[in-house]
Amino acid sequence: MNAYKTSTVITPSKQVILSDMPFGVGDEVEVTVSRTENGSRSDRMRKLKALFQQTQSLPQVRSLTEDEIVREIEAHRSGK
Repeated sequence: MNAYKTSTVITPSKQVILSDMPFGVGDEVEVTVSRTENGSRSDRMRKLKALFQQTQSLPQVRSLTEDEIVREIEAHRSGK
């Protein structure tokens, strides 16, 4: 079975419009519609910002110095 995955948004008239499909004219296709699991981009950004705030408030993060961060990055890049 050839499958093609794409995403789109529901139009104000509650329609889904697909274009430039990689199938031939007259081909019968099966369509399954489901909501995106990750939510909207703004939802993902909000969750990511909340995670950053939560992470930055951890006591062990507050005690890190810029030098320690630079050393850790260098060690990671050199494979240590």
